[in-house]
Amino acid sequence: MGTKTGIKVMTAAAMLVLAGCSSGESPGASAPAASTEPGGTSYPLTMKNCGTDVTFEAAPQRAVTLNQTAAEILIKLGVGDRVVGSGYEIYRPPADLAEQYGKIPLLSPRGQPIKHEKLLEAQPEFVYTNFGSFLTAAQAGDRKQLHDLGVPTYITELDCTLHASVAGANFDMLYQEYRDLAKIFNVPAAGEKLATEQKALVEKALGAAENRDTPLKVLWFYSTYAGTPWAAGPGGLPQHISDLVGVENIFDDASAKWAEVSWDEVAARNPDVIILADLTRGEPNDTAAEKIDLLKKDPLTSKLGAVTGDRFITIPGAQMDPSHGSVYIVPALVDGLNKFR
Repeated sequence: MGTKTGIKVMTAAAMLVLAGCSSGESPGASAPAASTEPGGTSYPLTMKNCGTDVTFEAAPQRAVTLNQTAAEILIKLGVGDRVVGSGYEIYRPPADLAEQYGKIPLLSPRGQPIKHEKLLEAQPEFVYTNFGSFLTAAQAGDRKQLHDLGVPTYITELDCTLHASVAGANFDMLYQEYRDLAKIFNVPAAGEKLATEQKALVEKALGAAENRDTPLKVLWFYSTYAGTPWAAGPGGLPQHISDLVGVENIFDDASAKWAEVSWDEVAARNPDVIILADLTRGEPNDTAAEKIDLLKKDPLTSKLGAVTGDRFITIPGAQMDPSHGSVYIVPALVDGLNKFR
């Protein structure tokens, strides 16, 4: 680290200390009254997250989320007013969250992650992300670096390491994330409420699934990079959802939860249905419409029955990564599969 960078980090660290004594009216700057909820959090709170012990001295009043869905989860938990910055915005927020989300300052250009110095300028007391790759030295800073500055962090347990399969990945891990965050922020009832509501939504959707005795084969088509497709493998929420609704993920033997595959492999495995991630990041072939056009023009995939028969199910791309929207894949998938079965 150069001298100039070192000075900036020390200045930011000093700002973090001063932030706790500030009487300004910036978002999240004033501490809330002590919780009177049953089961309210006792501080200091230490929890293990992605293999790291993290200690919280008090409920965070200045949180920074490194991606859009993380900010939306905190809004869902009723602590959106404590989010003083966010990054990696890649889609229009849901209507019910748009007003609160719109009040959160963006700390990075659209579709880009937050960099370390920009993060420190926001004087965070807590950093939360749904993508482990954003908490690295090349991005917002690695966890140890932030913890040494007195800034605790939380990463979804479903993505501690980029693309790595997570043993036993399921919705229960997502529900526990809500509970963990609610405990960190001393709003335990909010975490339990969100988890209960989402579990009921999934169970209701599964009750409407038809003809599951003969599983259809599906391709979870997420994106392309340099013309190569990326598909869902094992150890992620798409695999868990496949198991729940009774379909066979054609790449359930891949080495990662998001795997770089080939069109030859896709053609050889011949999916009955193709589940398309509708992404709005601005990358080539990101939208569902672009993916369909690509599949219909490719010499190999254009001959697949799923393509000639237009057996496509479109899902918002952000829902395929861990988020509060992930549970909504289940009713959308059940509805689509019922039409094709």
